[in-house]
Amino acid sequence: MSYLLEFVLDREKVPSFGEYPFSLSALAEFERLRFDKKVTFFVGENGSGKSTFLEAIAYHVGLNPEGGTRNTLFSTADTHSELCHYSRLIRSHRFPKDSYFLRAESFYNLASYMDDGRQEFLWTYGGKSLHEQSHGESFLATMTNKLRGAGIYLFDEPEAALSPARQLAALATFHHLVTELESQLIIATHSPILMAYPGALIYHFSESGIEPIDYRETEHFTITKEFLNKPEKILEYLFDDSEDE
Repeated sequence: MSYLLEFVLDREKVPSFGEYPFSLSALAEFERLRFDKKVTFFVGENGSGKSTFLEAIAYHVGLNPEGGTRNTLFSTADTHSELCHYSRLIRSHRFPKDSYFLRAESFYNLASYMDDGRQEFLWTYGGKSLHEQSHGESFLATMTNKLRGAGIYLFDEPEAALSPARQLAALATFHHLVTELESQLIIATHSPILMAYPGALIYHFSESGIEPIDYRETEHFTITKEFLNKPEKILEYLFDDSEDE
């Protein structure tokens, strides 16, 4: 059983659906999301609301919206949306022992926060400054050292710093967290490699709202497959269109 069961929008309390974030197409008819699997993916185009939802979930779990743990207190800008104030989580009877929010766009700020007088806690990340590693290495160091298990783990575009090979390594880490350490993962991603995790629940954010989707029906899978099968043809089509313009 998962720790988080549902994310619910209190629609009657929303002041206006004409203002951000409630003006997002994903929220037009939205009422609730169920987390029926141990691994849930949010996929969709840029600006469709994936990170906005993940921020709100992080807020309700008690995590810093910019990333980290419950005790990560840095804030570079108060940019998270009002969605957290008009939504709630429905939880199971199980209580997580750990939680973490790995957010690609603000991970540099988190690394600086850890280096700024908090070196005594770096052992929880593997014992080495995150700034003294490559971006990808620091991501994997966080996943393999900081995430202790029996927890709720949120990831916002973790593939941003990872090569394809390192994305496969991340998949193995996800599997270890879920199957051996009884954790629940919610991941916003554009990576067709990551979202291939077997048995995961995938929610597609689009102009039509938020709906479950099969992995092979995602645009990420179909476009990647088509490109890899016929890269020359796709590039010829793209460049011909560019020249016509």
